[in-house]
Amino acid sequence: MIKSSEVFSIGRFIKPHGLGGELVFLFTDEVFDRTEAPYWLLEMDGILVPFFVESYRFRSGNSALVKLDGIDNESQARFLADKTVFYPKTYADGLVSGLTEDSWDFYLGFEVRDVRSGQSLGLIKAVDSSTINVLFLVGNENSGLMIPATEDFIHDRDIKRRILFMNLPEGLCDMGQ
Repeated sequence: MIKSSEVFSIGRFIKPHGLGGELVFLFTDEVFDRTEAPYWLLEMDGILVPFFVESYRFRSGNSALVKLDGIDNESQARFLADKTVFYPKTYADGLVSGLTEDSWDFYLGFEVRDVRSGQSLGLIKAVDSSTINVLFLVGNENSGLMIPATEDFIHDRDIKRRILFMNLPEGLCDMGQ
């Protein structure tokens, strides 16, 4: 089974397009055009389900029309409307270019380590981008912590081992305990 820590969000299917099963895809990361993953994933009843992409064509700088294998009519496509689209991290390794608000989801499932104390603060469980200040929601079995997702705090990253080394302000780590 594919785990949520093994994928990251690249956008959302908005609505069906036409009668042939195409979907309007509003994307936040065009990694799907730079790499070739055999499938994309959608969360269905709490489970990540792979869908194979037959084709896609760009409509604008941030939208495309996507045809999925086995989705052949408008009613099937409507069932997938308003769903977040996930991409497997294994196919995107090494492609993290400049960090932007749209790519913070790449770090879901990464371990966060405080450079100052050397301690592991837990895994990034979620990314809250509901405000202008994006937050990593970091947790372990003992506590939860909200850490600003900002390049200013990132000291280093180990993509292969999935670790984010952060130089956090003094006292921030104590707030979640």
